Amino acid sequence: MSEKLLELAPVVPVVVLHDAGAAVPLARALVGGGLPVIEVTLRTPAAAEAVRRIAAEVPDAVVGTGTVRTPDDVRASVAAGARFLVSPGATPRLLDAMEDSGLDFLPGTASISEMMAVAERGHTAMKFFPAEAAGGRPFLSSVAGPLPDLRFCPTGGISAATAPDYLALPNVSCVGGSWLTPADAVAAGDFGRIRELAAAAAALG
Repeated sequence: MSEKLLELAPVVPVVVLHDAGAAVPLARALVGGGLPVIEVTLRTPAAAEAVRRIAAEVPDAVVGTGTVRTPDDVRASVAAGARFLVSPGATPRLLDAMEDSGLDFLPGTASISEMMAVAERGHTAMKFFPAEAAGGRPFLSSVAGPLPDLRFCPTGGISAATAPDYLALPNVSCVGGSWLTPADAVAAGDFGRIRELAAAAAALG
């Protein structure tokens, strides 16, 4: 199922929200621009409530949580109505919890050994993080040879300018990016600008 998740849109907005009140208009702007998959990171106290509101009020959004690090994060995500989970790394304990959640998930990997360990558990779709710092496009291109069955959503340091280079790789189904929801636009309530950024990103697919 996670591979199908990767194919819903070429870019997954990685969203950090400090005010849950912005969640619904932000989600509507992203969906309106053509990006239905939204990852709300669990980096702020407002995150769970933001997911709750998007899940309840924006039916066309496929909202999930990012920066999932512990079984407690998994439980909180499920309770908030998240439809998928994204983790920065993949420890056995965290993988157990994500598997038990019944949700789609993208475990984070940054090395060949981590990718193989996740694949040994039957998961072929995963996050590559931090993408730019961990070797970027050249690394993923090299991985395609020995690990041809794996599919990735690289995230971390990717921009509108570099996203097309990643998406051109055969083992990359989508990319994650925070450039779609600039903090100044969110703070100012400039959701028209966010919709425009989303539309430009959606056109990459």
